[in-house]
Amino acid sequence: MRSNLANMKCLDLFISSQDEQEYNAIKPLLTRSESIQLPIMSFDLYIDYFSDEMEKLNRENDINTIKEFASKFQWTNNLDNIFKGETFETIVLTNIKQEILWVNDGFKKMTGFNKNFALKKKPSFLQGKDTCKRTSARIREKILQNKPFKEIVLNYREDKTAYECEIKGFPLSYKNTTHYIALERVF
Repeated sequence: MRSNLANMKCLDLFISSQDEQEYNAIKPLLTRSESIQLPIMSFDLYIDYFSDEMEKLNRENDINTIKEFASKFQWTNNLDNIFKGETFETIVLTNIKQEILWVNDGFKKMTGFNKNFALKKKPSFLQGKDTCKRTSARIREKILQNKPFKEIVLNYREDKTAYECEIKGFPLSYKNTTHYIALERVF
């Protein structure tokens, strides 16, 4: 029995050292020959799968939270179209005055700032000395025109390190624009 456990640990270490292509090549060989076919999975592969599933669940929860706001404020926008195919780390929801009402958990990961710290502030608090004034002006102009936009802006984390952030902004409306949503990711 101990020999089998030692062999399993060695096999697990071997499997975890393989990249996805190498693993897929040996995967058919990693099944028992008994009537029940159970693949041997390394912990690393399981963790990767688990992490992917958690990311999907977090994304779904974030979108559902935005849909709850949509119901509350009676937005007429098709939120499914806004989120369809979009990659984002952070969602920022602001009111018409551009004050932050809600951010997802990705906000802290991206910026270092606590979610509560961001509330009631304008997203421009993330900008700094090297943020391009023309980019900021283009964003302001699109917001004033109630038009969607996509820009890359230099922002600053809580620890003062700079990062390039891709922002896709969308006006949200009920009769008139009432809120804005920004889908953001490190570029």
